[in-house]
Amino acid sequence: MRTMSQRKKFFIIFFLGVTLGGFLASFSAPPRAQADFLTDLWNNFLAPFKGKSPDISAPPSAPGAPQKPEAVRPEPSVPLYQPVIDYEKAVVQAVKKASPAVVAITVSKNVPILENCPFNPFADLPEEFRQFFGDFPQFSQPCEKGSRLEQVGGGSGFTISSDGLVITNKHVISDPKASYTVFTNEGKKYDARVLARDPLQDLAVVKIDATGLPTVELGDSDALELGQTAIAIGNALAEFRNTVSVGVISGLARNITAAGGGGVETIHGVIQTDAAINPGNSGGPLLNLRGQVVGINTAVVSGAQNIGFAIPINKAKRAIQSVKTSGEIQIPFIGVRYIVITPEIAEEQKLPVTRGALLRGMEDGPAVMADSPAEKAGLRAEDIIVELNGQKVDNDNPLGALIVQKSVGETVTLKVLREGKEVMFRVTLAKRSE
Repeated sequence: MRTMSQRKKFFIIFFLGVTLGGFLASFSAPPRAQADFLTDLWNNFLAPFKGKSPDISAPPSAPGAPQKPEAVRPEPSVPLYQPVIDYEKAVVQAVKKASPAVVAITVSKNVPILENCPFNPFADLPEEFRQFFGDFPQFSQPCEKGSRLEQVGGGSGFTISSDGLVITNKHVISDPKASYTVFTNEGKKYDARVLARDPLQDLAVVKIDATGLPTVELGDSDALELGQTAIAIGNALAEFRNTVSVGVISGLARNITAAGGGGVETIHGVIQTDAAINPGNSGGPLLNLRGQVVGINTAVVSGAQNIGFAIPINKAKRAIQSVKTSGEIQIPFIGVRYIVITPEIAEEQKLPVTRGALLRGMEDGPAVMADSPAEKAGLRAEDIIVELNGQKVDNDNPLGALIVQKSVGETVTLKVLREGKEVMFRVTLAKRSE
């Protein structure tokens, strides 16, 4: 390791060498450049004696030579909170894009007007008995004094066509005796009529007489990933219109049993989200960060912390297209009642397979409906359907869910186990009525 005196000797020798070379080159330079050169040279010479090191990172340019531009410092790195700002901007833009097409739906019904009316429990007694009681105080009881139209519920929806088609949940508009009103994001009010109810899914379409309405963009629910952002918009508590809540996709392909609209139904393949879905949000859209509708909010788990469910928009696209072309939701069916076979049921029933659809009659009717496509094709009770068009029928893909993906009039091929033998059937799907 060099001592201080050795370093000073080194710098003196180095300085003399550089000085000689620069001095000879300076004769051809302008006087001003020569003076600058000698000043820099003198400062570097004094540096070792002042406890500093001379700047020898690059050799000095010859006097008069073009100077290299000073190095540009890199821009400061992106702050850590920048992605948050981008994320918030994406959420705001998605809401701005979709919210003009989100509507509130109110449910109104004629309800009786009740008043307290005077009532004498002894009025029907014979005269002699009434004289015995004298002026007995009269009682009062509720009595009906006509009726008035009152709001009894509400939900949400969104416009899918500029001429007034609105999609919502079936349980929102389930009462045939009620009247329905649509309020747009701009506050305009329209009477709505029910155009179609889906027999299988919790979907319905209502129509309002309007033109030039904003519409939503439909996304691809099959492309959803766990953890991606989900935005719910709706008429929360049937009071706070266009309420926005943000969360993530927390589950896919869930099967749930939901109650609402006076009925209970099992819904297959729904999206689970922790974006808050409150009563009144039913029928509203579930969005991605592009502002595209990827689901239709339909149910919540009572007593849980933000566990809600939405029907994937891809399941609704067929119904939407059917309404646009035919004015109704056409659902294909083959006309059978069945039990979904599980390993437990297979063991209990001593069945030859652990999956499939066992055709069996129930309290509401026979295994194979009369004059149905299944009967015409030759299916009968205790047949086990194990495949549809080569796709396995099991608990994750029940027969009904596979059939609803087809079209009315389409012919499908069924692989059936009958008395231990495989038999193939071709069935042409018919339109199911509600």
